[in-house]
Amino acid sequence: MRQYLEENIRNVVLAGHGSSGKTSLAEAMLYMSGSSERFGKVEDGTTVCDFDPEEIKRKASVSSTVAPLPWGSTKINLLDTPGLFDFAGGMYEGVCAAESVLITVSGKSGLTVGVEKAYKLAVEQNKARMFFITKLDRESADFYKVLEELKSKFGPSVCPIVVPYVENRQVVCYINLIDMKAYTYDEGANAKECPMPDTGHRLDGLIAAISEAVAETDEALFEKYFSGEAFTREEILAGIRQGVKTNAITPVLCGSSFTLAGVDMLLDAMVNLLPSAKEAAGVTAEDKDGNPVEIACDQNGPLAAYVFKTVADPFVGKMSFIKVISGRLSSDMSPINATTGEPERMGKLVYVRGKKQEDTSAICAGDIGVATKLVSVKTGDTLCDPKNIVKIEPYKFPNACLSMAIKPKSKGDEGKISQAITRLMEEDPTITYENNVETHQQIISGLGEQHLDVIVSKLKNKFGVEVTLEDPIIPYRETIRKKVKVEGKHKKQTGGHGQFGHVWIEFEPCDSDDLIFEENVFGGAVPKGFFPAVEKGLRDCIKKGTLAGYPVVGLKATLTDGSYHPVDSSEMAFKMAATLAYKAGMPQASPVLLEPIVSLKIYVPDNNTGDIIGEMNKRRGRILGMNPIGDGMQEIEGEAPMAEMHDFATVLRSITQGRGNFISNFERYEQVPSNLEADIIEAAKALNADE
Repeated sequence: MRQYLEENIRNVVLAGHGSSGKTSLAEAMLYMSGSSERFGKVEDGTTVCDFDPEEIKRKASVSSTVAPLPWGSTKINLLDTPGLFDFAGGMYEGVCAAESVLITVSGKSGLTVGVEKAYKLAVEQNKARMFFITKLDRESADFYKVLEELKSKFGPSVCPIVVPYVENRQVVCYINLIDMKAYTYDEGANAKECPMPDTGHRLDGLIAAISEAVAETDEALFEKYFSGEAFTREEILAGIRQGVKTNAITPVLCGSSFTLAGVDMLLDAMVNLLPSAKEAAGVTAEDKDGNPVEIACDQNGPLAAYVFKTVADPFVGKMSFIKVISGRLSSDMSPINATTGEPERMGKLVYVRGKKQEDTSAICAGDIGVATKLVSVKTGDTLCDPKNIVKIEPYKFPNACLSMAIKPKSKGDEGKISQAITRLMEEDPTITYENNVETHQQIISGLGEQHLDVIVSKLKNKFGVEVTLEDPIIPYRETIRKKVKVEGKHKKQTGGHGQFGHVWIEFEPCDSDDLIFEENVFGGAVPKGFFPAVEKGLRDCIKKGTLAGYPVVGLKATLTDGSYHPVDSSEMAFKMAATLAYKAGMPQASPVLLEPIVSLKIYVPDNNTGDIIGEMNKRRGRILGMNPIGDGMQEIEGEAPMAEMHDFATVLRSITQGRGNFISNFERYEQVPSNLEADIIEAAKALNADE
């Protein structure tokens, strides 16, 4: 693949709602540009971008894919991303690496949550935006209805530049409002100019809107507009391009990926209207002293490259997807990894298009490529010139919100599971993993049920480990509510050397996560040398409470009295005596169960706050406050028992249609309501019996 100058590179991420036609549009563009010999279909599993077995099986994208294509003298790096919310990490990867976001909107479904989320992320990351309304070959599609929805939601910046002319619910031709020409498409997707249809006043209004938007981008154009003069084609193009660059204009185009109608005009618009890598790929980084430094996209500058995606394949090896911001990355270099401070020995460099690879000697500024077998390089790392060390801030990914316990189907696979998940976490930064020492469970967390289902499938197909998922065990605690004084006597004297230990211990509640042990013995009733044995016996005991076998917290034990035998007493005997005192005293001290409480920050649309508050009340939650955060969203602060929050992520997504999200953190332990204790104790006994 030939090298391109940074001004001739467009990095464009395809984003939008699931099933809005992103992968099909990418396939259409690849086919039309000659980059793909056949026109693949998602339903048949033959597309360039959805090549992973999971994607073919599900007929939906589950990860981001890079697919470069040439259009004229320009290289367009397409980044096809998932639309399903469970795989939002892929969209974040794509937006991180691109300068522009092309948002697909179904002509049938119209404005959806996925469109809103993609647009919001593009705004947050200050990326240029463009809409493409798809599926206009379908009878139920309605371009103008969708256009009004976009204008209503995103404001007057939404500016159509290609519109359809429709008769009897069928698109007759497509009108390019910049060229003021109409085109029809034959079965071979060849565009043919046709006479302009009579659209009445509708076209006049659209042209006036474009002219007004263009006039806002430049003072000279503004004056020309108000003097009543018409803009030339070059002025309109320059004005729209400037408006896209400053985010004042969001162009809208349309067509069909199935018939390829309008795809050529989309490719032209991407080249003519979207900012080049030279204009928009520069970033603000930190130098080695932590000072901000601007990095321009320039092939002649010092090397600065960002790793935005990692693929850990057990057969191919590790693949690091790299966006070169400045300079030139070649296979004979040893750049510094600014994250670790260590040099990296570069291996083979390749350009990828889906699963196909093409060797290259270098990746230049503004371009995207892949380095293979960089063992210590991770997503978010910066590779830079040893003489000019800079670090680009790692991209922030969505937080995992659904946790499940992994149970291997074969005993002894725990180690293999841990290694395999570590590899998957390199690929997907939205996965978290924990080996819970207390519950002896391996806990995997992701963005939703489908996300975890794909992880399970990859563990089997990629790493040969079969697992099932089950609900995580809640780490309850036990404590006491009453002060008691009990005796513990361990006596075993049957002739010869026996065992004798005798203690009086006072148990009382306190504020502590650990055992507080004190001694208040007078007159040497228990020798000081046995105090540590008594404490050790108690510390061993509090690992399992007497109610349900959960660890005991908030316990203070004071050794007050006892007796000993000059021959038969030993550390073991006093340890046993302390154990007997514990077992006798805990049931008398009003033992209770404690449950973990989590603090929550829930982000929901204004019109869903009542439903979420009702849902929280069902889950024994408490609402602590609400704060408006703009854009029609509310932040709800609250607390709830961890045991009630397991499926909250799924319910929240259902109530808010995917708009809501939340963050939770462990806060403290609180007493379990008495009406729930019996069921928890029975479940714990059943669990212990199984073990």
